[in-house]
Amino acid sequence: MLRIFDFIFSFLGLIFGFPILVMIYVIGLFDTGSPLFNQERVGRNKKIFVLVKFRTMSVDTASVASHLASTASITKMGGFLRKTKLDELPQLWNVLKGDMSLVGPRPGLFNQVELTQAREAKGVFDVRPGITGLAQVNEIDMSTPELLAETDARMIREMSVKNYFRLIIQTVLGAGAGDRVK
Repeated sequence: MLRIFDFIFSFLGLIFGFPILVMIYVIGLFDTGSPLFNQERVGRNKKIFVLVKFRTMSVDTASVASHLASTASITKMGGFLRKTKLDELPQLWNVLKGDMSLVGPRPGLFNQVELTQAREAKGVFDVRPGITGLAQVNEIDMSTPELLAETDARMIREMSVKNYFRLIIQTVLGAGAGDRVK
């Protein structure tokens, strides 16, 4: 049932959000010269997929988890996109394709070994990763892998249609600070 919601909402989000996506893309061309950011992430059943976001850091920034990146890497436009969470909009394409869900554990990087092991032990890879989730609205990021995996597992156990919509609404209303950067 949640996959049906994911498909409908991501499809409608891409259609109705198209003017905003184009505007951010064009502004991003002036900001970084390369407005889209593609990165391999670990998805359902530990399958690698390419996550798409709007670029918020300079093009030469190392491909590491956000909490390991420097604030000096964030562009002026990137700071705004992160604060408003608009950098996440292109992930609606990942949701539409079935790589992700609107709600689920945030997908980690393949080189985040400690996080991958903690999530594997708790069955987190049994579900699609998400754009938002319980950890995100509670400002738990990938710098605390064990706590993140425990929170993800709790969200999975307690997932319902009600909780799915509750987490989406909390995210839209601004809960959570987004990815932290040093």
